[in-house]
Formats: sequence, structure tokens, C-alpha cells
Amino acid sequence: MAKPFLKWAGGKSQLLNEIEMYYPFEDNQVTKYAEPFVGGGAVLFDVLGRYKVSEVYISDINAELINTYCSIRDHSGDIINLLKKYQAEYIPLEAVARKEYYNIQRMKFNKLKLNNAAFENIEKAALMIFLNKTCFNGLYRVNKKGLFNVPMGAYKNPLICDEMNLRSAAEALQNVTIVCGDYREASAFIDRHTFVYFDPPYRPLTGTSSFTAYTEQLFNDEAQIELAKFVDAMDCRGAKIVVSNSDPKNVNREDNFFDSIYAAHNIKRVQASRMINSNSKARGKIKELLISNF
Repeated sequence: MAKPFLKWAGGKSQLLNEIEMYYPFEDNQVTKYAEPFVGGGAVLFDVLGRYKVSEVYISDINAELINTYCSIRDHSGDIINLLKKYQAEYIPLEAVARKEYYNIQRMKFNKLKLNNAAFENIEKAALMIFLNKTCFNGLYRVNKKGLFNVPMGAYKNPLICDEMNLRSAAEALQNVTIVCGDYREASAFIDRHTFVYFDPPYRPLTGTSSFTAYTEQLFNDEAQIELAKFVDAMDCRGAKIVVSNSDPKNVNREDNFFDSIYAAHNIKRVQASRMINSNSKARGKIKELLISNF
């Protein structure tokens, strides 16, 4: 079974056991799957590995992420060859030379990004994976100009080219509709036969915990409220829906933000491990929300 080929902020590998309990595919009425904030794709690949779903739609507003999905689906062999090259060049280097190599690849990636390289750009996708495997904490972060600015991590022997998983991912993605765009664009796909999983940028629990900077767009409280309205609209169509988000009650028991905007739905608080945090001591068990309409 394919697994996420990128480490991604808010990745759901740790929560799969909880999310799997909501899968409605045993019901013959549910034949489609949509994930409008696909991110690392842990739930996507879990669904594709377990069920034969007739139609699958994924999207994300991060153009570089979507370019990588499309490139793996359509050009996996070329991606693998480039990653093998990067791995062979990078791994033998000492720390100073590694840093120089990393910075050169980061500069190439940002140049392609600035030049609006062709949407399905193989080199840019391979560089995205290389940087993800070698950067600090596997974090994707951009500055105000939209340039990737994460420094090199301290991994001794990172697996830059996971050939077997990349081939599995390419096979799993063959019949998947992949869109770069806002979650609202999924409206044309979603109907009463669809299971939809929404995993938006989480509402930050503190001023330092937000990792919404993986696009140049910010996802504030107003955006969370707009998403809740969209969920209500898709609920009216009869779609089966699950939404993930942070639980503000971790830090403020009086904060009923999500209880209020999702008042019509079921809210379950589950234990989750926060995987990406610059302070290793702050990585621990916290509660997150799983919101469903069934």
C-alpha cells in the first residue's frame, strides 16, 4: 500500500486508526471520495489501498504540492531517476558540503517557482521531495515572497529516493483527479454518493503553533467559518463528511469556537501526536477534533 511521499504539517498517519472508523465505503451508496485539503495524503492513500472507489478527487491550494502529485502520477520514472541522482550526490558529503549542496538545490527550486515553471514540472517536483527529505523537520514554509526558506536538517542518512513507495503512489494516483485550487472547487464533484474528508490548516492553539505558512495564503477564523458553511452546504446534498481541526480547549476550556460553528454536527475529541514542532519537548499528546455529519 502506498504511503505519503512527503512529510507534511498536520499529516494524519498518527490519526488513521481514528479516521478509519468513519469510512462509509461498506455502504454501497458511497462510491466517491474527495479530499480538498490533501496535504501529505495519508488518508487518501489509506482509502485507495483499502477500497475500490469509482471516482476520486483531491485538491490543495499549494501549487508546488499539487505539481508533485501530478508529476509522480504521470512521470514517476523521471522523478525516481532525479532523486537517485540527488541521493548519490548528497549522502557522501560532509556537513559543510551538504549544506552548500542543499542551498543550491533550494535556490534552483525557488528559481523554478519564481519563473512559474510549467505546471507539471518534473525537476521542481523532484526538488520538492529532496528538500522535504533533507530540510529541518520536513517542514514546508515560505516567506512573504513565496520562496521556500527552511534550512537544512541534521539527518545523517535520509532516504531521499524511496523508489518502491513512489511507484506504489504513482499506481494509486492513476485515476485520481488532481486539482490545484480552493476547496470550494470540489463542489462540482461532491454529491450524495461522496465521502469527503476536510483537513484544513488548523486553527493555531498559541501564537507560535501555527504552521499555516505552507502556502502564501492564511487561514484565519473567518476562513474557518466559511469552511463550516461549505460543510453545511455539502451536508445538505447528502454527502458523508469528516472534518479535522485543532481543539482550542487544550489551552482554553472556555473556547467554544468549533463547538459553535459545527453545532449541527458530531464532534469527537481524540488524542493525537503533534509531529512537526521546532521544540522537540513540545511534541506530545494533545486532543484534536474529528467532526462528522453522521
